[in-house]
Amino acid sequence: MTSHWILGPGAIGRLLAHSLAPQSAVTLIGRQALPNEQTLTTLEGEQRVQRLNTLTVAELVSEAQPAPGVVHIATKAMAAEAALVNIASEIPPTTPLVLWQNGFLAQPRITQAWPGPVLCATTTQGAYITGDDSVVHAGRGPTFIGDLNNQHGALAEALAGVLSQADINASAVDDIRQRLWQKLAVNAAINPLVALHEVRNGVLRHEAYATHVEAVVREVAMILQAEGIQPPNGEQGEQAWLALVWQVVENTANNKASMLQDVEAKRPTERNAILGPLMESAKRHQLPCAELVALDLALAKKETAYASLS
Repeated sequence: MTSHWILGPGAIGRLLAHSLAPQSAVTLIGRQALPNEQTLTTLEGEQRVQRLNTLTVAELVSEAQPAPGVVHIATKAMAAEAALVNIASEIPPTTPLVLWQNGFLAQPRITQAWPGPVLCATTTQGAYITGDDSVVHAGRGPTFIGDLNNQHGALAEALAGVLSQADINASAVDDIRQRLWQKLAVNAAINPLVALHEVRNGVLRHEAYATHVEAVVREVAMILQAEGIQPPNGEQGEQAWLALVWQVVENTANNKASMLQDVEAKRPTERNAILGPLMESAKRHQLPCAELVALDLALAKKETAYASLS
């Protein structure tokens, strides 16, 4: 696991590259060329310039590269499967994959389709990009790694150790499915609202937004109870979910959530991966989800508006 390919040079992809590069061979892969000199702004405000091996997918395919020890897929959820197809011919089918997507859309599909080990990661590390050559580390939080079928515990332990040595606090778990749903709940309460209002996470604490957060959490709590998903702190009920959301908001107050970054860049958002599974579950369990539907429609309208200008 000394060689890491990171497919998707977004905020988490670049944070991973900067963290792993001092101790491992790292290749950062994207659709477009990026400068090799990349800058990380730390949580303390320090700027660290690091030379990273950056390749486009086309360059990767045309130039022979040593096989990687592990491939991290850090693209948006809706792009993950296509991104893997683009490089699949360049990696042995036994290569471990690590999926860093929000939501619960790509993970089960890729787990079923890829012949080698597939690990899923969920993290509350906050980061946002500020240009082709820079990323800001905006919040620290735990990272959990596991596989949906509990078949690769030793591999998850090994990767968690590598990430922890790279200052990304990671733990291997045997309940990653639960934790992905838990992260989904937090994302649903934070990402759509900050994207629609174009504010950073911490602004949600203000009175103008807090009641909306509470209304979303109320619906999400009912849905997750029906799915048998409990908050990670061992407590139960709506207040436990609300406490978790406010804790993440506090920990990542200065962060630009990924969905906000998409809106600012006028890209499609991950609304289908984040809100879609919750709305589908609500329909299946005959539960109300008016708040979630309203968020999804508002985001769709926003995407259509800026797409029509491009």
